[in-house]
Amino acid sequence: MASPVNAALCALLATAFWSFLGYALTRHLLPRALAVGAAPVIGWAVHSAATLPIFFLIGFSPLAVVTVAALCVATAVATLKLTAASDAEAAPAIPWWAFAAAAVLALVPAVAILPKLAPDAVHLADPIFDHAKIAMIDAMVRQGLPPVDPIFGAVGPHGQFFYYYLWHYSAAALALPLHVSGWEADIGLTWFTALASLSLLMGISVWLSKRSAAAIWVVALAAAASLREALSWVFGPYALEPFLAPPTGFAGWLFQAAWAPQHLMSASCVVMAMLLIARHAQRQSVLLLLTLVLVVVAGFESSTYVGGITFAIAALVAVALLVVAIEPARRLRFLVGMAVAAVLVVCLAAPFLNNQLMAVAARGHNNPIVLRHFAVLGAMFPAAFRRLLDWPAYWLVLLPIELPATYVVGVMALVAMLRSGALPPEKLATAALACLAAAGLLASWLLASTLGDNNDLGLRAVLPAASVLIAVAAAGLLLLPRRAVIAATAIGGLILSLPDTAAMIRSNVDGTPTPDGSVFAQTPELWQAVRRYAAPTARVANNPLFLQDLTPWPANISWALLANRSSCFAGRELALALAPLSKDMLETTDAQFIRVFAGEGAPADVAEMAKKYACDVVVIVPQDGAWNNDPFAASADYRLAETKDGHWRIYVASPH
Repeated sequence: MASPVNAALCALLATAFWSFLGYALTRHLLPRALAVGAAPVIGWAVHSAATLPIFFLIGFSPLAVVTVAALCVATAVATLKLTAASDAEAAPAIPWWAFAAAAVLALVPAVAILPKLAPDAVHLADPIFDHAKIAMIDAMVRQGLPPVDPIFGAVGPHGQFFYYYLWHYSAAALALPLHVSGWEADIGLTWFTALASLSLLMGISVWLSKRSAAAIWVVALAAAASLREALSWVFGPYALEPFLAPPTGFAGWLFQAAWAPQHLMSASCVVMAMLLIARHAQRQSVLLLLTLVLVVVAGFESSTYVGGITFAIAALVAVALLVVAIEPARRLRFLVGMAVAAVLVVCLAAPFLNNQLMAVAARGHNNPIVLRHFAVLGAMFPAAFRRLLDWPAYWLVLLPIELPATYVVGVMALVAMLRSGALPPEKLATAALACLAAAGLLASWLLASTLGDNNDLGLRAVLPAASVLIAVAAAGLLLLPRRAVIAATAIGGLILSLPDTAAMIRSNVDGTPTPDGSVFAQTPELWQAVRRYAAPTARVANNPLFLQDLTPWPANISWALLANRSSCFAGRELALALAPLSKDMLETTDAQFIRVFAGEGAPADVAEMAKKYACDVVVIVPQDGAWNNDPFAASADYRLAETKDGHWRIYVASPH
């Protein structure tokens, strides 16, 4: 099981290393509050985006990671001795106690990923479902770069990995030299991601408001959750059915920090990129341009939906507005700089872009993104009437419920700041952030992804907007006229959301007790036995539905967290997101594996597991139907390597 001590080590090392690297850059590029607040995000983005291609060339090993890190630190030390070009040091700074509060709030998403030890059982919280991608981290640590596909291993053109994995690569870069598990690195990086996001938003709020106290408001507003829990006390079930459609994961900062930290980090990169674009409009420099390029690349390589589609929409509009807003003498240099940056981004991100296009082609989707409004209302409304009402309901119902403390206040603050007589740097930055907030909300409202069961684009595109609204709302509480009205609206929404915040914290800390929790507590020994027969490059097969009750949707979570070996087919839910399979092939393969482990497989199914799917090792447990009707026992393709009565049987593929 994951150790909290090892996870804390990863978190602290990540914070110290990336913050130091980032500050060595930002002190030359940004005003004081922004320089400090943005340091963790820029440090992570620049280091991760720059070192990934380096490790492709020199190899991904502990020595290589430590050597490159040492060179980065030496370079950062050298740059700190240079004269900083940032604004006056008399500007307000983020208080240390605001960082302390942010560190505490960042524990909420991190603790959700920790195992919860109980007598004779281990419980897991619901967000662990989306952290089954820990298998990707272990695969990179074990087999290097470029990453193999740890989910699906059929013989044929399926060895390449198509998911955007930069965030998980950075977790592997922590795990490799520290000799910790991918699970522990994931927990530590989840905490760092939340802290880095809050740090950036605190820097923005302090810089815009010129008030240090704005930082603590960022932490308070980020702690706001949904109004669903409070409304359910009055109207009934949490889902608020049949008035609303069932909740699908469209939520604010605190919820998504636990479920999708890679998308949150991408959102932080996108926010930072918009600030750098606005800064470049005022003060062109090669260092700023190169930093912008790496930050944009990091955002895209962590989330196609956030750092790709949402950012592209926002950047196109923002650049056009900034060209009009700046002095005519600066326009040509600004446009040339943006063009150069765009070319460099495309060149650096080309492998990821190519992989995404290949994944779309492999899945047989001609239209991975479609124009479709977000479904808000429920069965209370007739279908045709509901589709019409969904359009305004997104703005008038869904956003106030899911972003109760920041949506209204953030929009008010943005409008007031844009109308104010702020100095050009703040005015241009606010305009760029407004473009990003609008792009995120509009993309969630009108665009939908079709590659999975969920509209992941709609669920994640809101993250940059939610982040911007937190920062500008915190600044607006201290900066704008009619602060009493603004504060009352924000605090009222925050207070009404606290029941949901409390329920979320309780769920993250306690986990969800299930009957399978007692079996899960014994699986480390099972996977240790499997690794005795499975080489680091081998692929294992187990029941895709093993311990399916541990997660909200059936997921092979025991394998993902503990096996530290690739799977030949890890199950439908994981393959849906991570394997480039057409819908028909996905459903056929899933049904075949379920059939075999249910004890209903034919000899031909077993033969295909060895020859078609390249399953080198197979493990059967008493929970499988195949335990009493074992199709592998009589197969010439497998031989029994180990059995432990009442616990497991391990088969290895016979040589041919």
